[in-house]
Amino acid sequence: MKALIQRVKRASVTIDGELYSKIGAGMLVLLGVEKGDGKENADKLVQKLVNLRIYEDENGKMNRSLVDMKGEMLIVSQFTLCGDCKKGTRPSFDKSAPPEIANELYEYFISQVKALNIPCATGKFAAMMDVELINDGPVTFMIEK
Repeated sequence: MKALIQRVKRASVTIDGELYSKIGAGMLVLLGVEKGDGKENADKLVQKLVNLRIYEDENGKMNRSLVDMKGEMLIVSQFTLCGDCKKGTRPSFDKSAPPEIANELYEYFISQVKALNIPCATGKFAAMMDVELINDGPVTFMIEK
């Protein structure tokens, strides 16, 4: 699994011109599921993200986690994160999990975040979405589990 995460002041998903979901301060997670990924990958990634100390403390140091700051999470499925651009000019998506498996793990990931009482919003799997965000920093990380 791959997650591109961004620390945000706010973020939202719009589908077909209608607001679908939104969060305030927290983390936008673009989530890619690769062939061979399973629930163990999702569990490890959830724990990593909610405990990652990327929020500033009273001294301006990145020393607080999403849990510490009681932030929100917006999770958006992003199969293009699994694209391979090493050869040629057209990305290969051979490493991407099939849609049925990717959706199952995406939904499982969401359920695990919610089980930790993290306020959570989502995109819609396989939909064309407009994702808006106000970066905080900007602070962006790519994490693989």
